[in-house]
Amino acid sequence: MNLALWIAAGLLAAVALTGGVTKTFVPREKLAAAHGGGWTGDVGAGFVKTLGVLELLAAAGLVLPAALGVAPVLVPVTAVCWVLLMVGAMITHGRRGEFMFVALNVFYLVLAVFIAWGRFGPGSFTG
Repeated sequence: MNLALWIAAGLLAAVALTGGVTKTFVPREKLAAAHGGGWTGDVGAGFVKTLGVLELLAAAGLVLPAALGVAPVLVPVTAVCWVLLMVGAMITHGRRGEFMFVALNVFYLVLAVFIAWGRFGPGSFTG
């Protein structure tokens, strides 16, 4: 169980890191022109960058607290926050008819639920 939770957290952290770097450092106009990035043209650049920074924090929060042994409860808390982020992403992509991205967001949401369930429950760092 512990290995599966670490793999899930690492995978989700890689996704969050990639999305965070992209949203934080790639110009909004370039993002809007990319497949699946059209939603960025409908919102302000500050909003996109804020989401990017939140994703960078999520990447760190899914791995570093447990790896460093400092406040490991932040791992499942971060996973719950990721669930909320994915609900917003699914709504956004669904409204735009981008159902392939909705499915991808559902996959990321399921990973986050698994991490939250596992780290709050049977794979807790305190047990």
